[in-house]
Amino acid sequence: MSAVQAKQVNPLLAAYLRTLSANPLRTKAITTALLQFFQEILASHLAGAPPPRVAKDAPLLVHLLARAQVSGKAFKMAAYGALISAPLSHSLVNALQKFFAGKTGLQARLGMLLASQLIVAPIQIFSYLSCMAVINGAKSVDEVAKTLRAGFGRVLRITWMTSPVYTVFAQQFLPPEMWVPFFNFMQFLTGTYFNTKLKKLRLEADAKAKKEREDKKD
Repeated sequence: MSAVQAKQVNPLLAAYLRTLSANPLRTKAITTALLQFFQEILASHLAGAPPPRVAKDAPLLVHLLARAQVSGKAFKMAAYGALISAPLSHSLVNALQKFFAGKTGLQARLGMLLASQLIVAPIQIFSYLSCMAVINGAKSVDEVAKTLRAGFGRVLRITWMTSPVYTVFAQQFLPPEMWVPFFNFMQFLTGTYFNTKLKKLRLEADAKAKKEREDKKD
């Protein structure tokens, strides 16, 4: 980023962009971990999930964190963001950029967009849903597969509807150095939506299972 461009953006954003340029993977890992952490908390609130249970004699801070939906899942999501999501995304995007390096024009942009949607997106969604299933309590391959069957097609369709729109927007209206922060923000929004949906589905399934058990007792 040039000195002129640095003066045109917020100093904190300029510092972030410099760090991103100097240490891309580490910066992406920390950023993704923080976004996944807060995404989990926000999705729990939006889905109406009950707060995590804590002992009655636990310290006040623990009770306050539980009410705020700061749970073990939030820290697991942060670990997923830092150790899986960020490195995977970094590697896939780098591979895509190397393949299309030096290619310009509308045909190259369309090719890159198609490759992103048909190759990169499905891999990321598969990883995301698999990890989400494990974090949310899946204990077998069958349970992970059930989550994939229920959510993969839906998430992929929504991704195909939204990702090209904000990708084209970034290509047309944002300088390249702003793409990563912009994509992080958009992925935070869509990820929160998907996470909220998954939580609601799990809550509905748990409620249905509980009702069936009560009916059998009666």
